[in-house]
Amino acid sequence: MNIYILDLLVIGLLLLGVTLGSGWISRLPLSYALIYLVVGIVLGPYGIQLIQLRPDAEFLERLTEFVVIVSVFGCGLKMNRPLKLWAWNTTARLIGFLMPISILAIAATCHWLTGFDWGAAILLGAILAPTDPVLASEVQLAHVKDKDELRFGLTSEGGLNDALAFPFVYFGVYWLKDSNWEKWFRQWVAVDLIWAIASGIVMGIVVGRAVVWIDQKVQGLRQADHVMEDFVALSTILLTYSLTELVNGYGFLAVFVAGVVVQANYSHDQEKRLAQLEFTERVEKLLEVGTILILGSLLLLDPIIKYSGQALLVAGLLLFVIRPAGVWLSMLGSRIPAPTLLLFGWFGIRGVGSLYYLTYAFGHGLQKETGEQIAWITYITVIISVILHGVTATPLMKWYERHIKGTSKDVTPVTELDES
Repeated sequence: MNIYILDLLVIGLLLLGVTLGSGWISRLPLSYALIYLVVGIVLGPYGIQLIQLRPDAEFLERLTEFVVIVSVFGCGLKMNRPLKLWAWNTTARLIGFLMPISILAIAATCHWLTGFDWGAAILLGAILAPTDPVLASEVQLAHVKDKDELRFGLTSEGGLNDALAFPFVYFGVYWLKDSNWEKWFRQWVAVDLIWAIASGIVMGIVVGRAVVWIDQKVQGLRQADHVMEDFVALSTILLTYSLTELVNGYGFLAVFVAGVVVQANYSHDQEKRLAQLEFTERVEKLLEVGTILILGSLLLLDPIIKYSGQALLVAGLLLFVIRPAGVWLSMLGSRIPAPTLLLFGWFGIRGVGSLYYLTYAFGHGLQKETGEQIAWITYITVIISVILHGVTATPLMKWYERHIKGTSKDVTPVTELDES
Protein backbone atom coordinates (compact mmCIF):
# COMPACT_ATOMS: atom_id res chain seq x y z
CA MET A 1 0.00 0.00 0.00
CA ASN A 2 1.18 3.54 -0.78
CA ILE A 3 2.76 5.00 2.39
CA TYR A 4 2.11 8.55 1.16
CA ILE A 5 -1.65 7.88 1.08
CA LEU A 6 -1.49 6.38 4.56
CA ASP A 7 0.39 9.48 5.77
CA LEU A 8 -2.39 11.68 4.42
CA LEU A 9 -4.98 9.46 6.09
CA VAL A 10 -3.26 9.67 9.49
CA ILE A 11 -2.71 13.44 9.26
CA GLY A 12 -6.36 13.90 8.23
CA LEU A 13 -7.51 11.87 11.22
CA LEU A 14 -5.13 13.82 13.49
CA LEU A 15 -6.47 17.19 12.31
CA LEU A 16 -10.07 16.01 12.65
CA GLY A 17 -9.40 14.65 16.11
CA VAL A 18 -7.66 17.74 17.52
CA THR A 19 -10.22 20.05 15.90
CA LEU A 20 -13.33 18.27 17.16
CA GLY A 21 -11.68 17.51 20.49
CA SER A 22 -10.30 21.02 21.02
CA GLY A 23 -13.01 21.81 23.57
CA TRP A 24 -11.77 18.96 25.78
CA ILE A 25 -8.06 19.38 25.00
CA SER A 26 -8.12 23.03 26.07
CA ARG A 27 -9.27 21.91 29.53
CA LEU A 28 -6.54 19.29 29.93
CA PRO A 29 -2.90 19.73 30.99
CA LEU A 30 -1.97 18.97 27.40
CA SER A 31 -0.75 21.10 24.50
CA TYR A 32 -1.38 20.50 20.82
CA ALA A 33 2.37 20.45 20.22
CA LEU A 34 2.74 17.55 22.67
CA ILE A 35 0.04 15.62 20.79
CA TYR A 36 1.77 16.25 17.45
CA LEU A 37 5.13 15.19 18.91
CA VAL A 38 3.75 11.90 20.22
CA VAL A 39 2.02 11.18 16.91
CA GLY A 40 5.25 11.99 15.06
CA ILE A 41 7.15 9.49 17.23
CA VAL A 42 4.46 6.84 16.62
CA LEU A 43 4.69 7.42 12.87
CA GLY A 44 8.51 7.37 12.91
CA PRO A 45 11.14 4.61 12.86
CA TYR A 46 10.29 3.34 16.35
CA GLY A 47 6.58 3.21 15.66
CA ILE A 48 4.60 2.10 12.63
CA GLN A 49 7.16 3.67 10.24
CA LEU A 50 4.69 5.61 8.12
CA ILE A 51 6.97 8.67 7.99
CA GLN A 52 10.08 7.40 6.22
CA LEU A 53 11.21 10.73 4.81
CA ARG A 54 14.40 12.10 6.41
CA PRO A 55 14.33 15.74 5.28
CA ASP A 56 17.65 17.49 4.84
CA ALA A 57 18.72 20.58 6.77
CA GLU A 58 17.76 22.99 3.97
CA PHE A 59 14.17 21.71 3.83
CA LEU A 60 13.82 21.99 7.61
CA GLU A 61 15.41 25.45 7.52
CA ARG A 62 12.86 26.73 4.99
CA LEU A 63 9.93 25.09 6.77
CA THR A 64 10.83 26.43 10.21
CA GLU A 65 11.72 29.82 8.70
CA PHE A 66 8.24 30.17 7.22
CA VAL A 67 6.57 29.02 10.44
CA VAL A 68 8.48 31.63 12.43
CA ILE A 69 7.78 34.58 10.09
CA VAL A 70 4.06 33.83 10.14
CA SER A 71 4.14 33.51 13.92
CA VAL A 72 6.10 36.72 14.62
CA PHE A 73 3.75 38.67 12.34
CA GLY A 74 0.85 37.33 14.40
CA CYS A 75 2.65 38.45 17.56
CA GLY A 76 2.99 41.93 16.05
CA LEU A 77 -0.74 42.04 15.26
CA LYS A 78 -1.50 41.22 18.91
CA MET A 79 0.47 44.20 20.24
CA ASN A 80 -1.98 46.64 21.82
CA ARG A 81 0.27 49.21 23.42
CA PRO A 82 1.36 52.66 22.25
CA LEU A 83 4.95 52.86 21.01
CA LYS A 84 6.25 54.51 24.17
CA LEU A 85 9.02 53.27 26.42
CA TRP A 86 6.87 53.04 29.56
CA ALA A 87 4.42 50.78 27.74
CA TRP A 88 7.13 48.37 26.57
CA ASN A 89 9.25 48.36 29.72
CA THR A 90 8.77 44.65 30.37
CA THR A 91 9.61 43.76 26.77
CA ALA A 92 12.76 45.92 26.84
CA ARG A 93 13.95 44.12 29.97
CA LEU A 94 13.23 40.66 28.55
CA ILE A 95 15.02 41.42 25.29
CA GLY A 96 17.75 43.80 26.40
CA PHE A 97 18.81 41.97 29.57
CA LEU A 98 17.32 38.49 29.74
CA MET A 99 18.31 37.27 26.30
CA PRO A 100 22.02 38.23 26.55
CA ILE A 101 22.10 36.79 30.08
CA SER A 102 20.62 33.53 28.75
CA ILE A 103 23.06 33.31 25.83
CA LEU A 104 26.10 33.94 28.01
CA ALA A 105 24.93 31.57 30.76
CA ILE A 106 24.23 28.75 28.29
CA ALA A 107 27.58 29.37 26.58
CA ALA A 108 29.43 29.31 29.91
CA THR A 109 27.66 26.09 30.89
CA CYS A 110 28.57 24.42 27.59
CA HIS A 111 32.17 25.63 27.70
CA TRP A 112 33.02 24.79 31.28
CA LEU A 113 30.79 21.79 31.94
CA THR A 114 30.51 20.01 28.58
CA GLY A 115 33.82 20.89 26.94
CA PHE A 116 32.57 23.01 24.02
CA ASP A 117 34.95 25.58 22.62
CA TRP A 118 33.67 29.14 22.92
CA GLY A 119 32.46 29.44 19.32
CA ALA A 120 30.25 26.35 19.54
CA ALA A 121 29.14 27.31 23.06
CA ILE A 122 28.00 30.79 21.99
CA LEU A 123 26.27 29.32 18.93
CA LEU A 124 24.33 26.86 21.08
CA GLY A 125 23.49 29.68 23.50
CA ALA A 126 22.06 31.73 20.63
CA ILE A 127 20.11 28.73 19.32
CA LEU A 128 18.50 27.94 22.68
CA ALA A 129 18.09 31.43 24.16
CA PRO A 130 15.04 32.64 22.19
CA THR A 131 11.62 31.69 23.45
CA ASP A 132 9.27 30.34 20.83
CA PRO A 133 6.37 32.38 19.39
CA VAL A 134 4.75 29.28 17.88
CA LEU A 135 4.56 26.87 20.82
CA ALA A 136 3.80 29.67 23.31
CA SER A 137 0.33 30.28 21.89
CA GLU A 138 -1.34 28.83 25.02
CA VAL A 139 0.07 31.68 27.15
CA GLN A 140 0.05 34.55 24.65
CA LEU A 141 -2.45 37.37 24.39
CA ALA A 142 -5.87 35.85 23.90
CA HIS A 143 -7.35 38.91 22.18
CA VAL A 144 -6.34 42.39 21.13
CA LYS A 145 -7.95 44.10 24.16
CA ASP A 146 -6.03 41.99 26.69
CA LYS A 147 -3.87 44.34 28.80
CA ASP A 148 -2.37 41.63 31.01
CA GLU A 149 1.36 42.22 31.61
CA LEU A 150 2.36 38.55 31.71
CA ARG A 151 0.68 37.72 28.41
CA PHE A 152 1.88 40.92 26.75
CA GLY A 153 5.45 40.39 27.92
CA LEU A 154 5.61 36.76 26.78
CA THR A 155 3.99 37.56 23.41
CA SER A 156 6.24 40.53 22.64
CA GLU A 157 9.31 38.61 23.82
CA GLY A 158 8.44 35.69 21.55
CA GLY A 159 7.93 38.04 18.62
CA LEU A 160 11.20 39.91 19.06
CA ASN A 161 13.82 37.57 20.45
CA ASP A 162 13.65 35.17 17.51
CA ALA A 163 15.00 38.07 15.46
CA LEU A 164 17.43 39.59 17.93
CA ALA A 165 19.22 36.33 18.66
CA PHE A 166 20.48 36.35 15.08
CA PRO A 167 23.58 38.52 15.72
CA PHE A 168 24.76 35.97 18.28
CA VAL A 169 24.13 33.09 15.86
CA TYR A 170 26.38 34.88 13.37
CA PHE A 171 28.92 35.48 16.14
CA GLY A 172 29.07 31.78 16.95
CA VAL A 173 29.26 30.75 13.28
CA TYR A 174 32.08 33.23 12.62
CA TRP A 175 33.98 31.97 15.66
CA LEU A 176 33.64 28.36 14.50
CA LYS A 177 35.20 29.33 11.17
CA ASP A 178 37.93 31.56 12.63
CA SER A 179 38.77 31.62 16.34
CA ASN A 180 40.73 34.86 15.87
CA TRP A 181 37.64 37.01 16.38
CA GLU A 182 39.56 40.27 16.00
CA LYS A 183 39.56 39.69 12.22
CA TRP A 184 35.80 39.80 11.87
CA PHE A 185 34.52 41.47 15.07
CA ARG A 186 34.25 44.99 13.57
CA GLN A 187 32.36 43.68 10.57
CA TRP A 188 30.04 41.75 12.88
CA VAL A 189 29.27 44.90 14.90
CA ALA A 190 28.76 47.12 11.85
CA VAL A 191 26.84 44.73 9.59
CA ASP A 192 25.28 41.95 11.67
CA LEU A 193 24.49 44.00 14.73
CA ILE A 194 23.87 47.65 13.83
CA TRP A 195 22.92 47.56 10.14
CA ALA A 196 20.81 44.39 10.20
CA ILE A 197 18.78 45.49 13.23
CA ALA A 198 18.32 49.09 12.03
CA SER A 199 17.34 48.06 8.51
CA GLY A 200 14.96 45.45 9.88
CA ILE A 201 13.12 48.07 11.92
CA VAL A 202 13.02 50.58 9.04
CA MET A 203 11.88 48.03 6.45
CA GLY A 204 9.15 46.76 8.78
CA ILE A 205 7.79 50.28 9.15
CA VAL A 206 8.12 51.21 5.46
CA VAL A 207 6.72 48.02 3.94
CA GLY A 208 3.98 47.69 6.56
CA ARG A 209 2.78 51.24 5.97
CA ALA A 210 3.06 50.89 2.19
CA VAL A 211 0.91 47.74 2.09
CA VAL A 212 -1.70 49.31 4.40
CA TRP A 213 -1.78 52.49 2.26
CA ILE A 214 -2.18 50.52 -0.99
CA ASP A 215 -4.83 48.31 0.58
CA GLN A 216 -6.87 51.26 1.82
CA LYS A 217 -6.63 53.12 -1.49
CA VAL A 218 -7.65 50.12 -3.58
CA GLN A 219 -10.41 49.10 -1.18
CA GLY A 220 -11.74 52.65 -1.39
CA LEU A 221 -12.16 52.24 -5.15
CA ARG A 222 -13.50 48.68 -5.15
CA GLN A 223 -13.84 46.16 -2.36
CA ALA A 224 -11.74 43.03 -2.72
CA ASP A 225 -13.30 39.60 -2.59
CA HIS A 226 -13.89 38.78 1.10
CA VAL A 227 -12.24 35.37 0.85
CA MET A 228 -9.17 36.72 -0.97
CA GLU A 229 -8.79 39.71 1.35
CA ASP A 230 -7.16 37.56 4.05
CA PHE A 231 -4.18 37.08 1.75
CA VAL A 232 -3.22 40.72 2.35
CA ALA A 233 -1.69 39.52 5.63
CA LEU A 234 0.28 36.78 3.89
CA SER A 235 1.48 39.19 1.19
CA THR A 236 2.61 41.65 3.89
CA ILE A 237 4.64 38.89 5.55
CA LEU A 238 6.29 37.75 2.32
CA LEU A 239 7.00 41.26 0.97
CA THR A 240 8.42 42.49 4.26
CA TYR A 241 10.60 39.46 4.83
CA SER A 242 11.97 39.19 1.30
CA LEU A 243 12.68 42.91 0.83
CA THR A 244 14.42 43.10 4.20
CA GLU A 245 16.56 40.06 3.48
CA LEU A 246 17.55 41.63 0.13
CA VAL A 247 19.12 44.57 1.99
CA ASN A 248 20.77 42.21 4.54
CA GLY A 249 18.42 43.15 7.36
CA TYR A 250 16.79 40.82 9.86
CA GLY A 251 13.58 39.67 8.22
CA PHE A 252 12.11 38.24 11.45
CA LEU A 253 12.45 41.63 13.13
CA ALA A 254 10.98 43.44 10.12
CA VAL A 255 7.97 41.14 9.98
CA PHE A 256 7.23 41.67 13.68
CA VAL A 257 7.51 45.45 13.24
CA ALA A 258 5.25 45.26 10.17
CA GLY A 259 2.67 43.42 12.27
CA VAL A 260 2.79 46.19 14.88
CA VAL A 261 2.45 48.83 12.12
CA VAL A 262 -0.49 47.02 10.53
CA GLN A 263 -2.40 46.68 13.81
CA ALA A 264 -1.79 50.37 14.60
CA ASN A 265 -3.12 51.47 11.20
CA TYR A 266 -6.19 49.25 11.54
CA SER A 267 -6.87 50.33 15.14
CA HIS A 268 -10.17 51.89 14.02
CA ASP A 269 -11.08 48.84 11.95
CA GLN A 270 -10.96 46.02 14.47
CA GLU A 271 -12.84 43.65 12.17
CA LYS A 272 -10.06 43.88 9.58
CA ARG A 273 -7.35 43.48 12.19
CA LEU A 274 -9.02 40.46 13.77
CA ALA A 275 -9.57 38.86 10.36
CA GLN A 276 -5.86 39.12 9.56
CA LEU A 277 -4.93 37.79 12.99
CA GLU A 278 -7.28 34.81 12.68
CA PHE A 279 -5.93 34.02 9.22
CA THR A 280 -2.28 34.08 10.34
CA GLU A 281 -3.09 31.95 13.38
CA ARG A 282 -4.73 29.31 11.16
CA VAL A 283 -1.73 29.21 8.85
CA GLU A 284 0.62 29.05 11.85
CA LYS A 285 -1.25 26.17 13.51
CA LEU A 286 -1.34 24.20 10.25
CA LEU A 287 2.40 24.64 9.76
CA GLU A 288 3.01 23.73 13.41
CA VAL A 289 1.40 20.34 12.82
CA GLY A 290 3.86 19.48 10.04
CA THR A 291 6.92 20.83 11.87
CA ILE A 292 6.37 18.99 15.16
CA LEU A 293 5.31 15.79 13.37
CA ILE A 294 8.60 15.84 11.46
CA LEU A 295 10.54 16.53 14.67
CA GLY A 296 8.93 13.51 16.34
CA SER A 297 9.74 11.30 13.35
CA LEU A 298 13.40 12.43 13.33
CA LEU A 299 14.14 11.21 16.85
CA LEU A 300 16.59 8.31 17.07
CA LEU A 301 17.33 6.36 20.22
CA ASP A 302 21.11 5.93 19.86
CA PRO A 303 22.05 9.65 19.59
CA ILE A 304 19.50 10.54 22.28
CA ILE A 305 21.22 8.12 24.66
CA LYS A 306 24.65 9.31 23.56
CA TYR A 307 23.97 12.99 24.20
CA SER A 308 21.33 12.69 26.92
CA GLY A 309 23.71 13.55 29.75
CA GLN A 310 24.87 16.80 28.17
CA ALA A 311 21.36 17.66 26.95
CA LEU A 312 19.74 17.09 30.34
CA LEU A 313 22.41 19.23 31.99
CA VAL A 314 21.92 22.12 29.53
CA ALA A 315 18.13 21.86 29.41
CA GLY A 316 17.82 21.49 33.19
CA LEU A 317 19.98 24.52 33.91
CA LEU A 318 18.28 26.55 31.17
CA LEU A 319 14.69 25.86 32.23
CA PHE A 320 15.12 25.66 36.01
CA VAL A 321 18.04 28.00 36.76
CA ILE A 322 19.15 30.28 33.92
CA ARG A 323 15.71 31.45 32.76
CA PRO A 324 14.21 32.04 36.24
CA ALA A 325 17.37 33.72 37.59
CA GLY A 326 17.69 35.78 34.40
CA VAL A 327 14.09 37.00 34.73
CA TRP A 328 14.71 38.00 38.35
CA LEU A 329 17.86 39.95 37.41
CA SER A 330 16.20 41.56 34.39
CA MET A 331 13.16 42.67 36.37
CA LEU A 332 14.99 44.24 39.32
CA GLY A 333 13.25 47.50 40.19
CA SER A 334 10.04 46.65 38.35
CA ARG A 335 6.61 46.54 40.02
CA ILE A 336 5.75 43.06 38.79
CA PRO A 337 4.71 40.84 41.72
CA ALA A 338 6.73 37.76 42.63
CA PRO A 339 4.16 35.14 41.46
CA THR A 340 4.03 36.75 38.02
CA LEU A 341 7.84 36.81 37.87
CA LEU A 342 7.84 33.09 38.62
CA LEU A 343 5.56 32.51 35.64
CA PHE A 344 7.76 34.70 33.44
CA GLY A 345 10.65 32.53 34.53
CA TRP A 346 8.88 29.27 33.87
CA PHE A 347 7.38 30.04 30.47
CA GLY A 348 10.67 30.14 28.60
CA ILE A 349 9.32 27.84 25.92
CA ARG A 350 11.82 26.54 23.35
CA GLY A 351 10.68 25.24 19.99
CA VAL A 352 10.50 26.01 16.28
CA GLY A 353 12.72 29.10 16.50
CA SER A 354 15.57 27.05 17.94
CA LEU A 355 15.11 24.44 15.21
CA TYR A 356 15.38 27.19 12.59
CA TYR A 357 18.61 28.59 13.99
CA LEU A 358 20.04 25.08 14.20
CA THR A 359 19.31 24.29 10.56
CA TYR A 360 20.54 27.75 9.55
CA ALA A 361 23.86 27.04 11.28
CA PHE A 362 24.16 23.73 9.43
CA GLY A 363 23.86 25.63 6.17
CA HIS A 364 26.57 28.09 7.20
CA GLY A 365 29.48 26.01 8.42
CA LEU A 366 28.29 23.87 11.35
CA GLN A 367 29.23 20.25 10.68
CA LYS A 368 30.79 16.98 11.86
CA GLU A 369 30.84 15.95 15.53
CA THR A 370 30.20 19.44 16.87
CA GLY A 371 27.16 19.80 14.62
CA GLU A 372 25.72 16.47 15.73
CA GLN A 373 26.32 17.33 19.37
CA ILE A 374 24.63 20.74 19.10
CA ALA A 375 21.76 19.24 17.07
CA TRP A 376 20.84 16.56 19.59
CA ILE A 377 21.20 18.87 22.58
CA THR A 378 18.80 21.22 20.76
CA TYR A 379 16.34 18.46 19.84
CA ILE A 380 16.26 17.05 23.37
CA THR A 381 15.87 20.52 24.92
CA VAL A 382 12.94 21.29 22.62
CA ILE A 383 11.32 17.95 23.41
CA ILE A 384 11.69 18.52 27.15
CA SER A 385 10.22 22.00 26.76
CA VAL A 386 7.28 20.70 24.68
CA ILE A 387 6.52 18.09 27.35
CA LEU A 388 7.01 20.19 30.50
CA HIS A 389 5.41 23.39 29.22
CA GLY A 390 2.70 21.48 27.38
CA VAL A 391 1.64 19.74 30.58
CA THR A 392 1.89 22.80 32.85
CA ALA A 393 0.67 25.68 30.64
CA THR A 394 -3.08 25.13 31.07
CA PRO A 395 -3.20 24.55 34.87
CA LEU A 396 -0.70 27.34 35.60
CA MET A 397 -2.54 29.89 33.46
CA LYS A 398 -5.86 28.90 35.05
CA TRP A 399 -4.28 29.37 38.47
CA TYR A 400 -2.89 32.72 37.35
CA GLU A 401 -6.29 33.88 36.08
CA ARG A 402 -7.99 32.89 39.34
CA HIS A 403 -5.48 34.03 41.95
CA ILE A 404 -2.99 36.51 40.49
CA LYS A 405 -4.26 38.48 37.52
CA GLY A 406 -7.22 40.06 39.23
CA THR A 407 -5.29 41.15 42.33
CA SER A 408 -1.88 42.20 40.96
CA LYS A 409 -0.92 45.59 39.63
CA ASP A 410 0.55 45.59 36.16
CA VAL A 411 3.63 47.58 35.33
CA THR A 412 1.45 49.64 32.99
CA PRO A 413 -1.98 50.45 34.44
CA VAL A 414 -4.92 49.58 32.20
CA THR A 415 -6.42 53.03 32.58
CA GLU A 416 -3.20 54.63 31.37
CA LEU A 417 -3.23 52.41 28.31
CA ASP A 418 -6.86 53.13 27.56
CA GLU A 419 -6.34 56.88 27.76
CA SER A 420 -3.44 56.70 25.29
